[in-house]
Amino acid sequence: MKKGVLQYNCCNTFFNIHKTGVLMNSFETDLKRAVISWRFAAGILIQLTILLTVGMDDKLFYISVPIVCTFPYTTAWLSDYQGGYIKFYIIRSGVKSYIFGKISACGISGGLLEVTACKLYFIMADKEKIQNISCDYRLIFISGVLWAVFAAALAAISNSSYVAYGGSFIIYYMLVILHDRYFEEMYCLYPYEWIKCEHTWILGKDGIIFMLSGIIGIIIFVYYDTLRRRMENV
Repeated sequence: MKKGVLQYNCCNTFFNIHKTGVLMNSFETDLKRAVISWRFAAGILIQLTILLTVGMDDKLFYISVPIVCTFPYTTAWLSDYQGGYIKFYIIRSGVKSYIFGKISACGISGGLLEVTACKLYFIMADKEKIQNISCDYRLIFISGVLWAVFAAALAAISNSSYVAYGGSFIIYYMLVILHDRYFEEMYCLYPYEWIKCEHTWILGKDGIIFMLSGIIGIIIFVYYDTLRRRMENV
């Protein structure tokens, strides 16, 4: 009897999801759910508050990036997995589409959050305060993407939202400490440098973008492989 009730509930859930179109199995739907959400809005509000309080040149802003960019969609897969609905999403979309939809929406929403907050800051801040500040939105965006997908990979590996939200910050801060205390000449591994670009790079700022894009590609591969193996047991 219990088995029959469970099967009925599962089928009924899938029917309702199919009927209403509330799906998390395509890139478009995932991106909408990531951006049109209270988490995305809260992230913008928090980041904007930090910027208006301390400014863009303060360390508090730089250190907040790997935390705030994870708000919108970092643990989306974990929610599906732990909620027990992942089977129905995979049936409808396929494994590859599901995984790449999740990681793409996570990265784009994380980068977009940071860019939006910075743009609002330049609109709302005192003009005298920001007249000497330079900002490359491409670097802001790619940094947000990097730490958002890194946190998503941590969530997939650890099966823990706490590790996802805290792990990216810990790695970020470790890189900062290693640079400041031991390897100042290794500016290519300095997260602050990826945003403000104070040193000479091959290809200039494009060099940072290419390097971070390569790292993001590796992280996405790890994320995909981890989720694919986990889904084999679903």
